[in-house]
Amino acid sequence: MTSKPRVGGRYTARIQKRRKPNPDQRRRELCDAAIQLLADDGAKGLSHLKVDGRAGVPDGTTSFYFRTRSALLHAIAERMVELDLAALQAVADSPGLDDGASASTLAKVVIQSGVDPQLKLTKARYELTIQATRDPVIAATLQRATDAFTKMHHDILVQLLPHGADLDPDVVDDLSNVTLTFINGLMLRFVHGDRIIDSPEQLDAVLAAIVTGILRSDQRGRLTHDGAVLQPPLTRSLPRR
Repeated sequence: MTSKPRVGGRYTARIQKRRKPNPDQRRRELCDAAIQLLADDGAKGLSHLKVDGRAGVPDGTTSFYFRTRSALLHAIAERMVELDLAALQAVADSPGLDDGASASTLAKVVIQSGVDPQLKLTKARYELTIQATRDPVIAATLQRATDAFTKMHHDILVQLLPHGADLDPDVVDDLSNVTLTFINGLMLRFVHGDRIIDSPEQLDAVLAAIVTGILRSDQRGRLTHDGAVLQPPLTRSLPRR
């Protein structure tokens, strides 16, 4: 004769505790599912029920944790910044060129952003950036990741450049601003499926060429500053048609 499982008391409490989802973990899972939806279907394809379906949870779960669409978008932004800062920390832990590597860690991270699974996060980030133009809370949240990436990129440039620490700060700002603008444009092309640059080594070579051009420019230190008055380049006169 087999004994019946005990019910009630500490045994039942342990079962219920094991089955009850951790609220913070559930929120992260729902946000991760929502990020996938943003990447695949855009902001118009995002709804509480669709997040439920993508996360594989009962209908109404997402609306229980995030009562409104605005609350869901704000939570997605927070989760995206959490993921971005974690990736940036990995770069910060090993800045510049890795020992024996032919490409910088930063270039590797950028190229990976154009390949799944990171590509989905890149697509979702651009979708959320559009939403941020209409929602100051989202904009402020995303700015945290932008500020962190800008600082990290600035610091890596100083470490990589010969005598980088001795450069005029305005020159370093120009180098950082221009190369970051290029990287942002490159990532947008990744979103469109255009892999004009396909390897970290290739990206490092392009960024090095940009840096070299800026350092040789008479306008260095004044290229990207507000109110800067640039001198027109000396060009040959083009023949009139």
